[in-house]
Amino acid sequence: MYKVLARDGLAKRGRLQTVHGVIETPVFMNVGTAAAIKGAVSTEDLQGIKTQVELSNTYHLHVRPGDDVVKRLGGLHKFMVWDKPILTDSGGFQVFSLAGLRRIKEEGVYFNSHIDGRKIFMGPEESMQIQSNLASTIAMAFDECPSSVADRPYMEKSVERTTRWLGRCKEEMRRLNGLPDTINPRQLLFGINQGGIYEDIRIRHAKEIAAMDLDGYAIGGLAVGESHEDMYRILDAVVPYLPADKPTYLMGVGTPANILEAVDRGVDFFDCVYPSRNGRHGHVYTNHGKLNLFNARYELDSRPIEEGCGCPACRTYSRAYIRHLLKAKEMLGMRLCVLHNLYFYNTMMEEIREAVEKGCYREYKADKLAHMTGREV
Repeated sequence: MYKVLARDGLAKRGRLQTVHGVIETPVFMNVGTAAAIKGAVSTEDLQGIKTQVELSNTYHLHVRPGDDVVKRLGGLHKFMVWDKPILTDSGGFQVFSLAGLRRIKEEGVYFNSHIDGRKIFMGPEESMQIQSNLASTIAMAFDECPSSVADRPYMEKSVERTTRWLGRCKEEMRRLNGLPDTINPRQLLFGINQGGIYEDIRIRHAKEIAAMDLDGYAIGGLAVGESHEDMYRILDAVVPYLPADKPTYLMGVGTPANILEAVDRGVDFFDCVYPSRNGRHGHVYTNHGKLNLFNARYELDSRPIEEGCGCPACRTYSRAYIRHLLKAKEMLGMRLCVLHNLYFYNTMMEEIREAVEKGCYREYKADKLAHMTGREV
């Protein structure tokens, strides 16, 4: 059950009760595509850096090690040794990202595996079955994520198909949650709004899926090449047509600035690979901009990445030492940067929740954006 605890303009502070624990929103979900955060980050680490939700991918886990393997081992929570909520993406994004390896039909999508080239079919029912085997807390509906520059006729047909697929997902999840051997019979289902940068298509689709009374609603197909201005314009148009009493999830977004702006427009779930990906390349976030620890200016810098930060890296190590590790290609350097970045994001979400509760979110956002100028310190 989801409850809005406070509002400040369109920004909302919520709480989602799940079978695997409470999710305080707004929340940033830490991305572990193949059931692990890239950068040698363990689930024990996640407990220590304020992670609320881990996100894994249906397609990738279906390909390797196989969702049947995960089910035989007791589901994703036991497999990963993680006792908090997990959201599984449906595999629909691979319809977009593996464009050269797939064919889209009404029944679903035919893939060639990016691992070994074997043929794979995934439709709404298959996606729900895989996610049921994984036993995640929240399952995402199977959708098509069309290119942001797709023309109007294609976009309309794609969105209509995504709506039909959502109906099939809902029915299949209802069936699966009623089976005696289902690991998580209280699995939640989030639907996905699509429509590219066409406001009218987005709004029409939002109305259609809102009527289906799902557990939550995602906005997909953004952060795939369109401008930030287009992203914010679509959020301004669409969010008012999604149920305010359900979680609103902006998929694959984004930078700290993107998150701050989207919260101000009513979004409260986020995920993105940026903090872990950037960390693996020595780029770390601070409240005064982003640092590239490969730069020579940090060779003798004995300060932590950020003064006052409570992450495992900043509590112990200097910029100079972490830079040395990165230059020497020691995995510890990459790991410390990833831990710092995830801690930074998770801490920022705590600050956002507090600001919404206090009714000063606009002031918090303005101050945060003013300080995060990108200037290295």
